Amino acid sequence: MSQTFLINLAGWLGALMLLLAYVLVSNRKLDGDSLPYQLLNLAGSACLLLNAFHFGAYPSVGVNSVWVVIALVTIIKSQSVNRKEG
Repeated sequence: MSQTFLINLAGWLGALMLLLAYVLVSNRKLDGDSLPYQLLNLAGSACLLLNAFHFGAYPSVGVNSVWVVIALVTIIKSQSVNRKEG
């Protein structure tokens, strides 16, 4: 498989993960601060970040970089709260 194919595959998988996360939250199957939701956001945006960077789509690099940071901060905060409660 070529590198371009794998980068495109990562982009499509990332887009699917973000859409799945959105659908699950919109249909109240996941909470917006739940770990599965944040992991879908993190993985999806990381895949799209890779794809956008490879193809020079820098506005998308910026948006997905912020999305990765938001997911990481939320995961870290929720893990910190869980440790304090447990």
